[in-house]
Amino acid sequence: MAHTFFSIVIVSLNPGQKLMKTLQSVLRQEYGNFEVILKDGGSTDGSLKEEADGSLSVAWPGQSVSDSRVHIFRSPDKGIYDGMNQALVHINGDYVLFLNCGDSLYDSRVLSRVAERIEKAEGERDTRLRARPFLFYGDQYNEKQRSRVCSAPKLNDFACYRNVPCHQVCFYDASLFWERGYDTDFRVRGDYEHFLYCIYERGAEAVHLPVIVSSYEGGGFSETRENRKRSELEHRVITRYYLGRRKSACYAAVMLATLAPVRTKIAENPSLAKGYNAVKAAIYRGGKDASAGRDER
Repeated sequence: MAHTFFSIVIVSLNPGQKLMKTLQSVLRQEYGNFEVILKDGGSTDGSLKEEADGSLSVAWPGQSVSDSRVHIFRSPDKGIYDGMNQALVHINGDYVLFLNCGDSLYDSRVLSRVAERIEKAEGERDTRLRARPFLFYGDQYNEKQRSRVCSAPKLNDFACYRNVPCHQVCFYDASLFWERGYDTDFRVRGDYEHFLYCIYERGAEAVHLPVIVSSYEGGGFSETRENRKRSELEHRVITRYYLGRRKSACYAAVMLATLAPVRTKIAENPSLAKGYNAVKAAIYRGGKDASAGRDER
């Protein structure tokens, strides 16, 4: 019997048909115990329709959505993280997942797989640790690269320095947002900063799920040339705060020595990414075949 209630947060601003794609991937889930919190920043592209009673609905030429689990709120915001913070005011779920417009849940059984594993982990947890919030994270499918991108199965300091799972594959215990949301001073790395806050200041227990959670289309906000430069600066500020200058400098040297910039270019090359991600997955699984666990999706 399902009891885990999910809040799926989508933030939009003139998303075109991408909003419909994302929303339909949520509404087709076999597991129905969820709500969708759609926070719109004032779209004028026709992706939202104002009904006669003043309410809003998601619409696109030839398509419309009507579902009582979808709650739409419209208000101006100062960017994606401010929009996400505004959405958090309205959540009622036990766990929160953020999706960007254009992303989609990988298949119709994502939430049922995740709920099953969450409930198992909660049931098996030592009673002495029950006050410690969970942060569950899975894997991602990159549509552009046509490959599964596996997250690190264990998150130590070095793994957190390199990067953390993107928010589209993370299920946050809702209590992780009670004290504060995203720091809007970080325009590109706000989700990264909040993830480290959850680990290092809130003591969240990060648990990897062998599940492909979302499909990512690529080419997002953080991938423009300007934002890549800002991302590097914000990464430096964030890691120095949570890990300290000495440890951050040491990890930066290790990344350079292990040709991290070259590996990044390989990972972003559509012709090479699939093989690269398969090798990385095999390493994460302790040398087992990279295809192991694909039935987990």
